[in-house]
Amino acid sequence: MLNRIFPSRTLALYTARMFVMRTFAFLAGLALILMTLDLLGESARILAVPGNGEAELWKYVSIRMPQIIALFLPFSVLLATLLTFMTLNQNSEITIFKAAGISAHQILAPLMLAGFLIAVLNFAFNERVLVRANAEYDRWKANEYRPLAPENRTGREVWVRAGDDLWHAAAAQGAGAQTLLKDVTIYNREADRLVEIVRAEEASPNGRGWTLSMVRRFEVSTGRLETMARQDLISPATPQQFTTQGVNADHLPIWELVPAIRALKEAGKPTDQLVAKLNHKISGPLSAVLMPLLGSVAAFGLARSGKLFIRAVAGLALGFTFFVADNFAMAMADFGTYPPWAAAWAPFLLFLLVGESVLFRTEE
Repeated sequence: MLNRIFPSRTLALYTARMFVMRTFAFLAGLALILMTLDLLGESARILAVPGNGEAELWKYVSIRMPQIIALFLPFSVLLATLLTFMTLNQNSEITIFKAAGISAHQILAPLMLAGFLIAVLNFAFNERVLVRANAEYDRWKANEYRPLAPENRTGREVWVRAGDDLWHAAAAQGAGAQTLLKDVTIYNREADRLVEIVRAEEASPNGRGWTLSMVRRFEVSTGRLETMARQDLISPATPQQFTTQGVNADHLPIWELVPAIRALKEAGKPTDQLVAKLNHKISGPLSAVLMPLLGSVAAFGLARSGKLFIRAVAGLALGFTFFVADNFAMAMADFGTYPPWAAAWAPFLLFLLVGESVLFRTEE
């Protein structure tokens, strides 16, 4: 089976090595140039903060560089594909391969396998490095590059609607039956009319609702204020509503995003956008497998016919069209127009069929 896919081990290693070396060369060049331009644009804002200096500039580079690498790796794979095929075609090596009985798909196979290995590395890089860089960059930029306070990992302020009632908690800790709310305020409403305000220092879930401690109740109609040490409150509010706030798919690795989506579903919250991004965490890196197929139009055809440049432009156009379609589909998923599975996988499958169709009609 392997002999049919890779009839020549030497040629397979030769073309795959050319492809990989050009990919990382393009990536290094693009990342260095774009990082320099980005740093020049942001350095004035960073240094404008009192106390910021060279260390903060290097910190910006360390958290911005992973984003640039992840963004431009697919473009580097596309450019490396085109350069590799143009070089092989210009030197008549493609003609030699075909004269030796190697088909177009067998010429592409080593590059697609190398693209798959790059996709695996890209996925691991995204889930181990990029998500942390995204979280730190977004927090630091939102704070206008001022020193960040230690991240609050014990709880966060949250608002929840339960039926007609509104709940506010200064902090939500734990999960499930171990959820603990701090400084709780409950606005009890009936038919859009405020009936009473209940404040409690702590609230924890029980079988039928919540157990409040150190409670103060204020009745709006009578103006009466009542205090008690403990109160059991029946409410449709669930612990998941308080502990599943602010899930950002760009800040979580896939093994944390899956349970977060499951918790959101249990809380009855919309998850289509997160499901689309979850699937795109897999389909996005796999675009490296697709690029050799889309760029293969530059590999075949006689170089001396004068159409090699046109073929290269056609391959470049196919690759960029894929990126446009992919971003458009994800944007439509954010608006709720596309189903999440289709938004993540439809562009990949569509251009896989397009690339195969072009290859079959022209070379096979």
